[in-house]
Amino acid sequence: MAQAQTTESPRSSPPAAKLTLPTLTAMVVGSMVGAGVFSLPRRFAEETGVAGALIAWLIAGAGMLMLALVFQTLAVRRADLDAGVYAYAKAGFGEYLGFFSAFGYWASACVGNVTYWVLIMSTVGAVWPALGEGDTVTAAALSTVGLWGFFLLIRRGVKEAATVNRIVTVAKVVPILVFVILALCYFKADVFAANFHGAGYAGSLFDQVRGTMLATVFVFLGVEGASVYSRHAERRADVGRATLLGFLSVFCVFASVTIVSYGLLPMSEIAGLRQPSMAGVLEHAVGTWGQVFVSVGLIVSVLGAYLAWTLMAAEVLFVAAKDDDMPRFLRRATAADVPEPALLMTTLLSQVVLVVTLFSDDAFDFALDLTSALSLIPYLLAAAFAARIAWPARRRGELVVGLLATLYTAFLVYAAGPKYLLVSFIVYAPATVLFVLARREQGRRLFSPRELAVLAVSVAGAVAGVLALALGWISL
Repeated sequence: MAQAQTTESPRSSPPAAKLTLPTLTAMVVGSMVGAGVFSLPRRFAEETGVAGALIAWLIAGAGMLMLALVFQTLAVRRADLDAGVYAYAKAGFGEYLGFFSAFGYWASACVGNVTYWVLIMSTVGAVWPALGEGDTVTAAALSTVGLWGFFLLIRRGVKEAATVNRIVTVAKVVPILVFVILALCYFKADVFAANFHGAGYAGSLFDQVRGTMLATVFVFLGVEGASVYSRHAERRADVGRATLLGFLSVFCVFASVTIVSYGLLPMSEIAGLRQPSMAGVLEHAVGTWGQVFVSVGLIVSVLGAYLAWTLMAAEVLFVAAKDDDMPRFLRRATAADVPEPALLMTTLLSQVVLVVTLFSDDAFDFALDLTSALSLIPYLLAAAFAARIAWPARRRGELVVGLLATLYTAFLVYAAGPKYLLVSFIVYAPATVLFVLARREQGRRLFSPRELAVLAVSVAGAVAGVLALALGWISL
């Protein structure tokens, strides 16, 4: 086992473990293929029919492809920047918005990690009623054991954990592909046709598409995984290649899982399945063994995704601290190249959110949508930065990609609606304390006039969010 010796100097950290193209690609795939794909049938059926699903995937696929191209371009054009999303926001729009991007991305990962444990417990809850749908005290207690067990595993070393993730990524893709193949074998054209325009409870086509947007964001979170780990890349060019390879691989899988489900069950019945709904769909087609098969695949998949996201979340805090945008204690790393204080904070926030889910009406959907909403600001700033650096250089292709990615993420902010934006502000505003601590350690002025304006907006949003919760206008 690696020794727990640490170093506090940002310039004396241990040499970074070097990751190859296959391993970086596995990090991207492993980050995206997690809890989300197993919940897609019900999430889509709650909102839309086949027509809306096809349009939603077309928009999401095109938009996320633009974001993938943005990260590929920035990995080459700004090879001096590490930690991807956070670094791009800081370079383009200043330290305070860069800090918000880092914190938002980190918080998104921590909340997302909770969805993994909720879904695992819900899966096991099908045979152990005490776990409910992952929202009982027993489920939370077992999830807590899992949280801290992974903390000890990752503490052993980044390279070791990344290797485990690469193996798990291969293992978890297999049951998803088997699901698609079996669903096609049992596909019923008449059921598919009846689901085409959506059930009676679905709204207009626009509302159907809008209602699925946060779900598509969640399943694509991780497309930037290689850029977050750019400091570990064996070759910088591999960062962009891994991003595109990972995105294209999973897009086809996600869309297929959603669409083929409409050919097995009526939309209203899919919407009524417990999560993971993929297991319920396959059980209807082939029997109980189908549910067991998907459930085992889900547990392997989710544990792999949890590993990748915990690594990336800690990495963002670590690099932000090295750049003096987070308190200095977060820049410490062990001899095994693990940012242990950042990893500890990541696990602690996930623990807090896990407790909050006990008071939510729907623990899984709440955590999933909040994860997506928290990620939107970091994505928006990265896309806008790509457009900003392409404009003066007159690189028209890159400018178009950057603008399209910016428009797409702005639409996602609108699609999220006020509820999750206000809850996001409640998370963002108190985080400013960390920014203040970092500035005081450096003996610098706390806020510029421009930064004070951003602070005022975030505080106003947080106050509005608290009032909305207190008055019952929005609920968890």
